[in-house]
Amino acid sequence: MTKVLSLKIKGEIFEDVESITKVLHMPRNAYINEALNFYNEFNRRKGLRKKLLKESLLTRKNSMDILGEMEKLEEATIE
Repeated sequence: MTKVLSLKIKGEIFEDVESITKVLHMPRNAYINEALNFYNEFNRRKGLRKKLLKESLLTRKNSMDILGEMEKLEEATIE
């Protein structure tokens, strides 16, 4: 399903789009759709990276806590 959208684009950006689409022999609409899709995917991955980093830091803390407990058990066993 397609949606009609009206938007304002800075002049220099519009000129760049026009020159690039001519070189690529690509309709402006297709070019803009492809650019928006690329930017959406970029931001999805950026969000995922941030989420994974946060979860990794939480896991690291838990892992260090478990390692500390295991070291205490090992020391108690040796004595």
